[in-house]
Amino acid sequence: MMYSFIKPLKELAKGLYIVLKNGFKSDVTLMYPEKKKILNDNFRGKIKYNKEKCIKCRLCQKVCPSKGTITIDKEFIIDFSQCIFCANCVENCPKGALQITKEYELASKNKKDLIFKEEIN
Repeated sequence: MMYSFIKPLKELAKGLYIVLKNGFKSDVTLMYPEKKKILNDNFRGKIKYNKEKCIKCRLCQKVCPSKGTITIDKEFIIDFSQCIFCANCVENCPKGALQITKEYELASKNKKDLIFKEEIN
């Protein structure tokens, strides 16, 4: 009979200990968008295209694991809604026409806004 009274008190004490232990720690979350997280040097964000350096070799298109993300014909097209930001295209570009940026705010309600197109001369 005494055991049924002690067990709930023990659990209550555990709960109070956890609340008090974590109640005085600093906040874990940031006040986004006013404060933004400091990004790591290895962060892979939006891909930037430089048409002056591009030699239209289509190597970026061939090494992309998500097929159809990069298309090169009369235009250079990257569909960021399909891109997995692996940076294979950047690493394999022989002339450095593609670069990784730290831009990560790509959200859009319209899927067409995530398609980058630029004419190739």
